[in-house]
Amino acid sequence: MGARVRSAVRAGLRGLWVAAAGLAGSITLFVLSVLSIAFILLGFGAVTTPWVLGLVRHWANWRRAVAGEWCGVGIPATYRPFPDDVRGGVVGQVARCRLMLGDPATWRDLRWLLVDMTAGFVTALLPAALVFYPIEGYVIAAGLWRVFTDGTHIGYWYGFVPIKGQGTALLAAALGTALAVTGVFLAPALLRVHFLLTRAVLLPPGGELEERVRVLTETRRDAVDTSAAELRRIERDLHDGAQARLVAMGMDLGTIEALVEKDPAKAKALLAQARQSSADALTELRDLVRGIHPPVLAERGLGDAVRALALRLPVATEVEVEPAVRTEAPVESAAYFAVSEALTNAVKHAGADRIWVDITHTDGHLRISVTDNGKGGAVITADGGLGGVERRLGTFDGVLAVSSPAGGPTMVTMEIPCVLS
Repeated sequence: MGARVRSAVRAGLRGLWVAAAGLAGSITLFVLSVLSIAFILLGFGAVTTPWVLGLVRHWANWRRAVAGEWCGVGIPATYRPFPDDVRGGVVGQVARCRLMLGDPATWRDLRWLLVDMTAGFVTALLPAALVFYPIEGYVIAAGLWRVFTDGTHIGYWYGFVPIKGQGTALLAAALGTALAVTGVFLAPALLRVHFLLTRAVLLPPGGELEERVRVLTETRRDAVDTSAAELRRIERDLHDGAQARLVAMGMDLGTIEALVEKDPAKAKALLAQARQSSADALTELRDLVRGIHPPVLAERGLGDAVRALALRLPVATEVEVEPAVRTEAPVESAAYFAVSEALTNAVKHAGADRIWVDITHTDGHLRISVTDNGKGGAVITADGGLGGVERRLGTFDGVLAVSSPAGGPTMVTMEIPCVLS
């Protein structure tokens, strides 16, 4: 019951904050948007509108963020991306204005502002009212009723209870108790209703399907780009490494063939050099194969492959694996290279001296966490290593989360939907 009460109070406070901030913010942004769009006819609205609509998008994105964080309601953003050739300055602002007004998501945002300042305000205020309005009933019963009435006439109403004496004040306390009990059980659900209303307005018709198609399109493009980059890396490594050594070894063998009768000592030295070149080329080929798909991963599975990876690190690393974790080969490969990137970041950038890796499989998801005691500050960037990991996992509908406050510790968590094989 204590946890339920705390959850209700938290929902009430959050609802009160969303109601107050939402009413002020949505009214302000709606008025600014209407004025700015109207001023397009006067010319300068084309410059101000992208800025105002950008604020609207930030406002909507904040609501999306708290919806997911507070109530687990996912509201994906479906804005159309700007083309790469959109320039800056006034010309660029005019182009952005045209693109933003042509985006259906912009008009859904404006419609949501209207809903948020009306029905959204009410649905956000309900959990706060159920949680905090009973306090007034108790205060009235404690004697505040004397301020509002002389005991003969109705001087105040608490809900539907007319306050005119101690008896009706006690009825107010009883009504407050009923509201408080209702709030304890319904406040979190009512706050969720507010965010479900927000989701219904912000999502386009067939929004979930459209968002799913968009995500699949992006992950397919990322998978193709990743495969192309991997092929280029393999070609470069072969050209600059093993291939160059094999060419040199062939030239040495040709020289040995010419010197074997004229200068046996020189031919013997070149033969030793050719043998070393072949050994180096073989080592580079093995490293290349290991970078494509480590043999231990194919033979022993993800757990042993990560343990082997940890043994090669210069810092103490503990690996905990749920017994018998073995999934499809593509999932194992993606997870292995994701862990490898996380470990590399911990060693190179975090300054950690201890790392923990946990691999489990629960509820149809492969879950991996990599934790280090380094300095923290890790973030996901589009062109960084963690950004590449996120794109790789996205191919399998996986997700990546990073918790890395300044001063550490850093925890990188990965989840991939899969089944055990």
